[in-house]
Amino acid sequence: MASRHLEAVLTWKSRRRSRGRPRVAPEVRDLISRMALENPLWGAQRIRGELLGLGYEVGRETVRRYMHEARRRPPSQTWRTFLRNHAPDIWACDFFTVPTLSFRTLYVFFFIEHGRRRLLHVNVTAHPTADWVWRQLIQATPWGEQPRFLLRDRDASFGKGFLARARAIGIDTVLSPFRCPQANGIAERMVGTFRRQCLDHVMVLNERHLQRLLTEYVEHYNRCRPHRTLDLAAPEPRPRMLKPPDAGRVVARPVLGGLHHQYSWDAA
Repeated sequence: MASRHLEAVLTWKSRRRSRGRPRVAPEVRDLISRMALENPLWGAQRIRGELLGLGYEVGRETVRRYMHEARRRPPSQTWRTFLRNHAPDIWACDFFTVPTLSFRTLYVFFFIEHGRRRLLHVNVTAHPTADWVWRQLIQATPWGEQPRFLLRDRDASFGKGFLARARAIGIDTVLSPFRCPQANGIAERMVGTFRRQCLDHVMVLNERHLQRLLTEYVEHYNRCRPHRTLDLAAPEPRPRMLKPPDAGRVVARPVLGGLHHQYSWDAA
């Protein structure tokens, strides 16, 4: 007798549980998602009001659940993954300042290739206008050698029309987030390399002097400076030198007045 009573109670409870809120029809769910995507400023109550006006009686929590599902951002690759996957197609650029002996401020602008860390173009100016910056991009791509993506910060010196002009020649500009220099880390590290290995050890006289220093250092950097990410090879690949059978001695060629040296075998 007791077992029958218990079975009747469980059956009654299961029936009560099955009488929950009816499921929302698929067309209503689709309509909620559509309204949420087409009207990003609308909240759940606003969308519920529109549904009531169309003859759909839907609770606010139900609307909230489906609108949040619709507005949920799809999964995307991380910033680091994007940079790694597209490294051969990315150039980065940046500015940095250099004071002269007469307390004048000069601006250095450069492009660097992500794949091989090769410095592609470096120039100096005292007045970095938008037209001057655009000319640097044109000079860096003389024979149609250009990146698919150009990574840069939001410096006002680029001007408002830079993105559209770059897109017109087939370059997509990728802007780093505000106050996030690590997003353009390769260019930022290059600024530190310029300072530590060149500019911190010389007194810059004027614009011409700075341009000459940078030109000499860029040649040394591209042809001779080893990189850990390149298995200690230089940005411009070249076969590693083997000791010739009749080698006499290792000779050194000074760079930047002896600040660095380049070494090779004396074949004489």
